Amino acid sequence: MRGGQIKHLSSFYMIQSILIILFPLCTQSLLFNYTDALTKSLLYFEAQRSGHLPYNQRVTWRGHSGLTDGLQQGVDLVGGYYDAGDHVKFGLPMAFTVTMLSWSVIEFGEEIAAAGEYQHALEAIKWGTDYFIKAHTHPYILWAEVGDGDTDHYCWQRPEDMTTSRQAYKIDKDNPGSDLAGETAAAMAAASIVFKELNPHYSHLLLHHAQQLFEFGDKYRGEYDASVEEVRSYYASVSGYRDELLWAALWLHRATGLDEYLEYVVENAENMGGNGWAMIEFSWDVKYAGLQILATKFLLNGEHHETHKHVLEEYKSKADYYICACLGKNNGSNVDRSPGGMLYIRQWNNLQYVSSAAFLLTVYYEYLNAAQQQELLCPDGPVRTDELLALAKTQADYILGANPMKMSYMVGFGSKYPTKVHHRGASIVSYKESNGFIGCTQGFDDWFGRGWENPNVLVGAIVGGPNCEDKFRDDRGNYMQTEACTYNTAPMVGVFAKLNQLAEKPAKDILSRTSYSFGQM
Repeated sequence: MRGGQIKHLSSFYMIQSILIILFPLCTQSLLFNYTDALTKSLLYFEAQRSGHLPYNQRVTWRGHSGLTDGLQQGVDLVGGYYDAGDHVKFGLPMAFTVTMLSWSVIEFGEEIAAAGEYQHALEAIKWGTDYFIKAHTHPYILWAEVGDGDTDHYCWQRPEDMTTSRQAYKIDKDNPGSDLAGETAAAMAAASIVFKELNPHYSHLLLHHAQQLFEFGDKYRGEYDASVEEVRSYYASVSGYRDELLWAALWLHRATGLDEYLEYVVENAENMGGNGWAMIEFSWDVKYAGLQILATKFLLNGEHHETHKHVLEEYKSKADYYICACLGKNNGSNVDRSPGGMLYIRQWNNLQYVSSAAFLLTVYYEYLNAAQQQELLCPDGPVRTDELLALAKTQADYILGANPMKMSYMVGFGSKYPTKVHHRGASIVSYKESNGFIGCTQGFDDWFGRGWENPNVLVGAIVGGPNCEDKFRDDRGNYMQTEACTYNTAPMVGVFAKLNQLAEKPAKDILSRTSYSFGQM
């Protein structure tokens, strides 16, 4: 090892020592194995698979399920992902999950490959995109959901035993859903970039579907929860569809290089809120912060016509707003912090916002660093771009156990993690050990209410997490905190890959200079 390499590695561990002195409850952060976290995060998606499982399925307590999905409607809707601890296939969060997995591979593919997880990342993406191809049965038809949340939630069964409704619901030109069409277009466009070199034919197919879906969503406008009423209690489109259309257009521009898509984003910036909405959250519903950061990439790289520059600068100002709010440097309009330093948006599944923030902080650092911008001008003063990655690391470490509860909120990581996750399949004995049928209410009687640990460990799942006071109750019935969702884990794939690269290889000292408040630990 060269002398310079030793110096950089020493700096990394010296930074960890400083963090231990300043924040004693975070001392275990020195021991975090980001390779293990990355590996487990990708393993989780195999536990969420619906359909006919492949021969190389690694989560062996799962089996085939949902094999007649779409049969009632005369379409093949077998496959895809269950979003959380139930067995409904919701299109909007599934598409966002795939978009974030693809974005992780696009930005941090080399880091993922260095950790030996590139193939697993591709498999996680393709399991979703294969389903989207099936679900897009006509240029103006997209199947939005399989299963019914109301009937599903009345039952506690393994997916292999499902007796609940598998009714499928669609959007079409008479019953539009621009938000769902837009997010699915974004997912397929982003995935087309991932597969462009490895599988050009598949990449082209994804891009073809993405372009058709964007045209569908833009031509026949409307919110999908107005067309599919069954989704309103679970994944209502509160932000509307305008953010998804802008988001899809940006991903199509990145995938194709065609000016028409960037022109769409510029020309519709004002009437669709792209340069107007200043947000402090990024999620399956609200895409503005993500699209504003993605638009900033094109500005920083000079990938635009001069006539677009002013509007892209307005997008950047809103991207800066989100980042400065996360850093606590936004003139009082900041993201709240728990006493232990966790970014806090709301009590139900707050870690979804933590993981998405960690990703945007990490990727924005990459964009600024590539443009050789060393500072970000926040309302409360300049901030070194290094601080973005430093904050992302503290949020990742909080998830992994550097928190007042000293608990990893990633299941199966470390020695202490949630063992009573709100998840039907994990909480009931595997059918491979006991293949007797377990009925709808029998699952509640025999498995849901008992106080024992889940018989199957949902490895890699990131649960909803603690409340605003860093308190967490590991109880199967406490679904606000113990249910895990695919979109909680997906953004962390890129974050863990980047942090692993910094920990395992010589890197710049980017974590030592932090001026923002970590919170009272």
